[in-house]
Amino acid sequence: MDRAVFARLAAVRPLVDPILPGLSRAGDHGLLWWGTAVLLGVSRGRRRRAAFRGVLALGLASATANGPAKVVFRRGRPDQNGVPLRRRLRRDLTTFSFPSGHAASAAAFATAVAMDAPVTAIPVGILASAVAFSRVYVGVHYPSDVLAGVAIGITAALATTKVMPRRPYTPVRARPAPPSVPALPDGAGLVVVVNEQAGGGHNHDILAVIGAFLPQAEILRAGADSELRQALLEAARRARVLGAVGGDGTAAEAAQVALDHGLPLALFPGGTLNHFATDLGLGSAEATARAVRSGTAVSVDVGRIDGVRPAGSRFGHIYLNTVSIGSYPDMVAIREKLEARMGKWPAMACALVSVLRREPAVQVEINGRQRRLWLVFVGNGIYRPDGFAPTYRERLDEGLLDLRLVDGKSPFARTRLAGAILTGSLGRSRVYEQASVKQVRLLSRQGPLPFAHDGEVGTEIVHLTITTNAVRLMIYREEDPGPAVAVRRRSGSAAG
Repeated sequence: MDRAVFARLAAVRPLVDPILPGLSRAGDHGLLWWGTAVLLGVSRGRRRRAAFRGVLALGLASATANGPAKVVFRRGRPDQNGVPLRRRLRRDLTTFSFPSGHAASAAAFATAVAMDAPVTAIPVGILASAVAFSRVYVGVHYPSDVLAGVAIGITAALATTKVMPRRPYTPVRARPAPPSVPALPDGAGLVVVVNEQAGGGHNHDILAVIGAFLPQAEILRAGADSELRQALLEAARRARVLGAVGGDGTAAEAAQVALDHGLPLALFPGGTLNHFATDLGLGSAEATARAVRSGTAVSVDVGRIDGVRPAGSRFGHIYLNTVSIGSYPDMVAIREKLEARMGKWPAMACALVSVLRREPAVQVEINGRQRRLWLVFVGNGIYRPDGFAPTYRERLDEGLLDLRLVDGKSPFARTRLAGAILTGSLGRSRVYEQASVKQVRLLSRQGPLPFAHDGEVGTEIVHLTITTNAVRLMIYREEDPGPAVAVRRRSGSAAG
């Protein structure tokens, strides 16, 4: 069958030259897919995550198809009549035909993109199909080589979920906001603070959307971290609705000011990853602007941190996503340096190995129990999936915290932990613990400990209490078709 199909294609090759041969050459060494990944990666949201997964799948599929698979099967490439050539050196893997490395790479990348960005996957899938077909057309592979390569590629893409689980792109469940949340059809009463350092400072498109949808909104700019808090306070003093353009750090600062002044928050995602905005379903500035115009809002849980510094001074503030204690802040810093190149989950695995190799376990008392721990994680709401490097939440209306610990007392804890992370079996590891709690009380038994919240490394602490904040954050979001998630408001003044 291989030879019959090969011969029929040989008869029609002159009809479409040079399109398919050019596509075949573009697939050499995965260059076509690396270029596509770069184009997807410069965008935001799903396409960026799809690019990360595509590169991961591409590497896995290419290594499998062009390495062990070719060594095992050793089928020679076809000659012009479809007969396998066997006179070439067996040490040169490029002389072997089965399976097709080009088809494996194409299928892996297209499948991976489809898992995170289905709409984008349509043109990518068409391109991948053309590349796979071109390998038979140009006469370097049999059809079965291509089919086997496609199977390897799809398997490689599915395998990426072990280290980079898929996340549903549905908004978190939240409570309806109170009737006092105002609708601002033209933006009058909205004061937006723009963090010009967020997202590399490329927020011109967001400002254009605000100008088009909410022309009466007032814009304040903060060019440095030290200016952000002051700009937010100034905006809150004269706003009916506080707005913010930036990432998770900006959102946390803006949420604190909004709660302190009893204002609803309009968040325009303008950071690199925008975890909080993504969980809420705020995928674009247009979505937030439409919600402000119509007065559609939800009320969400936020976490609260109350702590004591080494000098004895107390502090307290809210957080939106996560708090981490001990060596976790160092791991967050390493992960953030790597994740732009390799994605969050592979970067987290590399950061984990790096930190555990050089960081000692910490001695703490947590909820009244003495523990020796490598890592402490506390999420605002219950994160999914179970295991390490949690990715998303499904609800922000339960008033619960997600507590995750990695034990440092068990024999070979570091080795067992790293192995469980890399094999995707951390949820079943005995060095890992996870619980849903109302409160976390942590007391250091070895002196000051570093901690981080919402991806930002904070000051050192000796005592920390983490709960859900007594007052929920009101934030604009388009009405969700699900059951009673949001409510549309026509009029009224802001309330705390």
